Amino acid sequence: MLLRIDRWLWPSRLYREFAFVRKKSLKNLVIILAAGATACGGGGGSGSGGGTVIVPPTSTTPTPPPPPTACSLRGRQDFAFSVLNEWYLFPETLPASLDPSPYNTVDAYIDALTATARSQGRDRFFTYITSIAQENAFFSSGATAGFGVRFAFQGNRLFVIETFENAPALTAGIDRGTEILAIGTSDSNLVPVSDIIAAQGSAGVSNALGPNTVGTTRVLRITNAGGTRNVTIAKADYNIDPLSSRYGVKVIDDGGRKVGYINMRTFITTADNQLRTAFADFRAQGITNIVIDFRYNGGGLVSTAELMGDLMGANRSTSDVFSLTRFRASKASNNDTRRFAPQPQSIAPVKVAFITTNATASASELVMNSFVPYLGVNAALIGSNTYGKPVGQIAVDQSACDDRIRVVAFATENSAGQAGYFAGLADTMRTTCAAPDDIARPLGDPQEASLRSALDFIAGRSCTPVIAGQQQQADSQRTERRVLPLPKAPNVAQREVPGLF
Repeated sequence: MLLRIDRWLWPSRLYREFAFVRKKSLKNLVIILAAGATACGGGGGSGSGGGTVIVPPTSTTPTPPPPPTACSLRGRQDFAFSVLNEWYLFPETLPASLDPSPYNTVDAYIDALTATARSQGRDRFFTYITSIAQENAFFSSGATAGFGVRFAFQGNRLFVIETFENAPALTAGIDRGTEILAIGTSDSNLVPVSDIIAAQGSAGVSNALGPNTVGTTRVLRITNAGGTRNVTIAKADYNIDPLSSRYGVKVIDDGGRKVGYINMRTFITTADNQLRTAFADFRAQGITNIVIDFRYNGGGLVSTAELMGDLMGANRSTSDVFSLTRFRASKASNNDTRRFAPQPQSIAPVKVAFITTNATASASELVMNSFVPYLGVNAALIGSNTYGKPVGQIAVDQSACDDRIRVVAFATENSAGQAGYFAGLADTMRTTCAAPDDIARPLGDPQEASLRSALDFIAGRSCTPVIAGQQQQADSQRTERRVLPLPKAPNVAQREVPGLF
């Protein structure tokens, strides 16, 4: 059995996660900074985690192969129960025993075990089982398969809110703002999206889009600036670039004021060098006002979140606390304090605007919360309230079965002790500005409503605060809330990247 402790913050079923632990607090454990990783995920996840922690064998005797029953459904369920019993952050909520026989999957059994904490809003499907191989592939390179889009429902309509480079959708001319009108396997059997939702709900749309296997082909009737037409598109392998080559990093001239802009899609290993390059450029240009666009960021590796904090910490002392991590009482020896470690590329921001939505979770919330004590009113939440995932997962592996149990095992707080933001960060951030997510304009466009509001904050102009507890806030007109879908059985990338198909 391998024990991996990674830092993740992310909601699971709708968004994503986060996980972490440090060498000095793990004593005899060996840390490998590797591809493994949640969160916040608005849903499961909330982000994936920062390093791999492997428990070394207690003997040099080769480990015997697992018994044939280890990877049976009952064996895997028993393994999940033992992991939760040892590590779960809310042990008082677990049943003393629970017969797994009525549950036909490991996930269903885990959901039953965590039902009490879930009903209390403390574990919104953040604890689950996933694939070791899939996680490692995603967190090392962003590897996945699909059309390469993020979708969002708005009422009974389906919109594309983002597309990824080197993926089929963008090649087919599908980009942000495109509406999907109908789905089929050919031109002759297209079914309107509104009819699918009326008959089957959002799950029907996921089913209509087909499995995430290479070669799965669908015909989509779309409408955008290019008109209404049918497009045939096949799912393919591709890597998600955490910072888009089109709009991931920009320097915006806002009335003679230079503002650095970063759109951070997800916290994975390949983001590290991209972030260093971006902040090195900001530093060279003397930029001290920045916008961090986290609007769809469900979380990811804590090590990358910590690096982002360091890159905004040129004026932070190595004694300044970035975040604190707290395990349950029986695991308190793993508690940790992470301090700032300024980098050669670091800047000292005067103002930071964080663009957020209810898909912003886990590691992205960690970064935001960590700067509240240091920037105060000069750090702003722009857009709408975040998801709310102040807890993180560790990963415990049963490698013979390719099983990784992501279990909520710790909570995080900032240097001022601010924690427990399960209702989102609108009440924690000292400054908030409500703004819609304007999908009619490209991400990174200074005239896009949320980015425009962020630039106004940096310029010192007033705004309407975000109302905590109100999931979506419109500016002058009330609009239907957008929901980023998650399939019933999401793959790793879909847990980490809200709305991905």
